[in-house]
Amino acid sequence: MEYVIEMLNIRKEFPGIVANDDITLQVKKGEIHALLGENGAGKSTLMNVLFGLYQPEKGEIKVKGKEVQVTDPNVANRLGIGMVHQHFMLVDTFTVTENIILGSEPKKGATVDLKKAEKEVAHLSELYGLKVDPRAKIRDISVGMQQRVEILKTLYRGAEILIFDEPTAVLTPQEIKELIQIMRALIREGKSIILITHKLKEIIEVCDRCTVIRKGKGIGTVEVSETNPTELASLMVGREVSFTTEKTAAVPKDTVLSIRDLSVKDSRNVQMVNNLQLDVRAGEIVGLAGVDGNGQSELIETITGLRKADSGTISLNGKPITNLNPRKVTESGVSHIPQDRHRFGLVLDFPVGENMVLQTYYQAPFANKGMLKYKDIYEKANALIEEYDVRTPSVYTKARALSGGNQQKAIIGREVDRSPDLIIAAQPTRGLDVGAIEFIHKKLIEERDKGRAVLLLSFELDEIMNLSDRIAVMFDGQIVADMKPEETNEQELGLLMAGSNQQKAGDK
Repeated sequence: MEYVIEMLNIRKEFPGIVANDDITLQVKKGEIHALLGENGAGKSTLMNVLFGLYQPEKGEIKVKGKEVQVTDPNVANRLGIGMVHQHFMLVDTFTVTENIILGSEPKKGATVDLKKAEKEVAHLSELYGLKVDPRAKIRDISVGMQQRVEILKTLYRGAEILIFDEPTAVLTPQEIKELIQIMRALIREGKSIILITHKLKEIIEVCDRCTVIRKGKGIGTVEVSETNPTELASLMVGREVSFTTEKTAAVPKDTVLSIRDLSVKDSRNVQMVNNLQLDVRAGEIVGLAGVDGNGQSELIETITGLRKADSGTISLNGKPITNLNPRKVTESGVSHIPQDRHRFGLVLDFPVGENMVLQTYYQAPFANKGMLKYKDIYEKANALIEEYDVRTPSVYTKARALSGGNQQKAIIGREVDRSPDLIIAAQPTRGLDVGAIEFIHKKLIEERDKGRAVLLLSFELDEIMNLSDRIAVMFDGQIVADMKPEETNEQELGLLMAGSNQQKAGDK
């Protein structure tokens, strides 16, 4: 059996942690091979070793049967290995073509032959069904299109083996379908793909084989056609995982959040929220469903004080909080699990311990007359880290060193611990594995059962259906339907989200 890639007994260490502990991965030519594991299991580290970004302490790498030393990404490119990173590495102000050829520019005399490059990019784009405009500026194209540019970058450099690192984490459902078609086109043209993921549905749909990593160790490789999501989940997490969230019927009480006639513009001065009405009561989870870009993000930012309302009112327990600053909103009883955890949820270069008190560091017992009491801060942080199973080498580790799932659990621990009246959870499980998703769903239901009001924004329809007691569908800046999950289905929700069937608007 000829393997295009063999990573044999790889060990990679960082200070205080063994990220890869004797892992073996063998990829056949022409297959889509999934690399599955929880957040922080060591998947990206292993691929960064293959791509030459890290050097292993032990083990060997073979490409097409020959042992190689991948000392840096240029060597990986020469060996036909390309990597599409989770966080894109593109220059916003450059065109698609300029980004693709960066560092490998075709020359015409002393100048760059941009016309030749554009032709080559257009040819590759057509061959693999990528449909990218070679002359478009990166800042003007969608996230899904930017990802296609990253794929084209690897193909332009002659990649035969493509590594996709969590490629669907930032895509809409439609873009995910298109990406799966693109991956199949790549395989038809003789490429091989390693897909780093923790989305079981995608593995079952598109992959041939799957290698599972758990806590830095290789658990084994399975044929996807001979397995199922339940088996894959328990291999990944090491125990049985429930895909449905157990909960009793909600018993809603008084209205906690009341929004009336709210209108909000975005940073380009475009009306995104238009005369919106919404109530969320104590003891219920209201799911905000909608296609991204219909005003949901602007609505959440306005409630939490990150954006100003143009008109209308927002009240919490009958008291106005419209256009208060974020700290005042927080102090009035609102917790915010933000959509962008890096931008609004954490100070990445602060230790985990200090991130756990970002909302309360200036209050007793963490401060006295303006002086921080670090002993109390770190005691509290350690308690939260244990309760929320935040896997970190230490309470003093910088937040940026944690995996996405552990960063998210740290934010949720901090926000829930303050016993708020209203929890706003925006994309709380985006990019997380099934174990972390199960944990976060349980926590949100526990908080609902304690009488908190929860407003959940998610672009995952199964999450909306699974968690919500009531679903508010948002289209074009307005709530166009308000319904119970048991009275609808994903197909009807999809139609409402696309702007059809608006007769349900206002049904309460």
